[in-house]
Amino acid sequence: MKKTLLALAAMTVVGALPTVAHAEDANPLSFNLSLTSDYRYRGISQTRLKPALQGGADYAHPSGFYVGTWLSTIKWIKDFGGGADVEWDIYGGYKGEISKDLGYDVGVLTYQYPGHDLNPKPTTTEIYGALTYGPATLKYSHSVTNLFGFADSKNSGYLDLTANFDAGNGITITPHIGYQKVSHNSDFSYTDYAVTVAKDFSGFLLSAAIVGADTKEIGGVKAYASPANGKDLGKAGLVVAVKKVF
Repeated sequence: MKKTLLALAAMTVVGALPTVAHAEDANPLSFNLSLTSDYRYRGISQTRLKPALQGGADYAHPSGFYVGTWLSTIKWIKDFGGGADVEWDIYGGYKGEISKDLGYDVGVLTYQYPGHDLNPKPTTTEIYGALTYGPATLKYSHSVTNLFGFADSKNSGYLDLTANFDAGNGITITPHIGYQKVSHNSDFSYTDYAVTVAKDFSGFLLSAAIVGADTKEIGGVKAYASPANGKDLGKAGLVVAVKKVF
């Protein structure tokens, strides 16, 4: 269980969802609460490089089916003139094994922003599939709606490769690289990366990560610059977090 929790902490920092408990855990229902210095999702800050409070709940059935929900404070919707200050994710899927060392995960995830008042809508739904072999997981997410408010961006895709390495003494190291393609909005496609180190301290999961995104410039301005202050939301930086799973 401890190794699973460390992996969840690392995934929170790099912004990979969902974070679902393993089916073999004694209690299929789990809750999580975390505080992070910056909510980065796919390398892009959702909080204008500021801290975020996050929490969620997961239910993993022994058969492999799971459902969950997760929320985080955000700033980017209001920065674009909308009214939402919370992201609310709802997801479900199925995990299984092809062989002893090869596992898979398929599911659907919807991102909701209650009260956003933006057009195009930022609400997004993706289907995803992942293969895990040893410490490495290769995952592809495909949007069946417009992607996070980009017009005419249905069928965008995100491909990422993440690995979890046990360094001993309760420490895990998690390297990650991903590529976000934004359909019909190629200037906003980019590569993101992260390296996370996490350690369990008596049930509290502390993590630190270097996170960034190689975004393009449009007219001399970064494609993912904050409309509030012009800062590059994909700028490489240190993100620290503390998380409790119970």
